[in-house]
Amino acid sequence: MTQENLTLDQVNQETSKIPWSELQRFFAQGLAVYVSSDLDLLTVAEAFNKDDKLLVEQWMQQQQVHLVSDQQAAEWIQKDLLVWAVVIKPWILIQNI
Repeated sequence: MTQENLTLDQVNQETSKIPWSELQRFFAQGLAVYVSSDLDLLTVAEAFNKDDKLLVEQWMQQQQVHLVSDQQAAEWIQKDLLVWAVVIKPWILIQNI
């Protein structure tokens, strides 16, 4: 199955709780994307999956979606934070629980 064929239900099934420490390699590669708690993670994942650039750009302008910052990453490691995560290649979308 290609990434483009993922349904919202399939994305939901692939969403999981995971310690931030296990996602460091994605952060190091610049592929970890923060999703604000104001947004539904699955809605954002669907927009990424469908390459909905207008919607994603809107969220980015409102700072609701952005690459995980160095400060966030450091805080999350310090707190040993558990996050929601879903992979929409090449990105991993991350949201606080």
